[in-house]
Amino acid sequence: MQGAIGTAVVLLKLRIGAAVAFGALAGMLAAGPTVPAGRAFAFTLAVLGASAAAGGFNHYHERDTDRLMRRTRRRPFADGTLRPGPVWPATFLGLLAASLLLAYVSGGGVATLLVFLGALTYGVVYTIWLKRRTAWNIVIGGAAGSFAVLAGAAAVSPGIGWAPAILAVVLFLWTPPHFWALAAARGEDYRHAGIPMLPVLVPPRIWAPVILAHTVALALLSMVPLWHGLGLAYGVLAGTGGVYFAWRAVQLWREPSPARAIATFRASLLQFALLAGGVVLDAVLR
Repeated sequence: MQGAIGTAVVLLKLRIGAAVAFGALAGMLAAGPTVPAGRAFAFTLAVLGASAAAGGFNHYHERDTDRLMRRTRRRPFADGTLRPGPVWPATFLGLLAASLLLAYVSGGGVATLLVFLGALTYGVVYTIWLKRRTAWNIVIGGAAGSFAVLAGAAAVSPGIGWAPAILAVVLFLWTPPHFWALAAARGEDYRHAGIPMLPVLVPPRIWAPVILAHTVALALLSMVPLWHGLGLAYGVLAGTGGVYFAWRAVQLWREPSPARAIATFRASLLQFALLAGGVVLDAVLR
């Protein structure tokens, strides 16, 4: 049983899904109105399900590429734990449909459309169309997480509002340096698999300043919601995360090594957790 649960967690990318769902919750809370706990839980679960469906399809579609990378060769389809077959795309599609139905019941039509667009962006636009073709893969694919924030806001408010919209842009800016830092640390994996991530295609004198520019921009932009309803608790946590992420990016720019790259990648995770946690804490204190 424990092995089956572990396989499901990896297969459906539930760690990433939890972060996406957390982003949707942040969008709900940043929109302003008081959110009934049951409705918030149901919609967050719907976002998690839609993200899991897209993540599972990503594993299925990329099983051959995953075998070529040390970081991914233990995934269930890549290592042979699960055998490919038409039942799997049908299962992921069924999970997506159930998740969209739950999103519609708990959040309405506009929010459901945004949840669908997020899953479509990751599952089709990023996974099938962009990932193996262009260095713009994660730039455009990063919109998947932003849709979750907007969906959360649309689920509780007729208009999305400035604060959730700004948070969605922050998340859009966050995704490329998060994955570029990982690609810089695991460059040989991406080269061997033929995935054209920016640090694989260009030298550090180009990709390191690009990562730094993204982190500085998102750190500054993450402060703007203070002028649109979010309070001091949010400002302290988001500011701390943004400064730390930018500081790590400066170190990476000065010394573009795998060790600095993985430190920057970890800083991006902390920054996201502090940003979303700041929104939640601000709502609790309000």
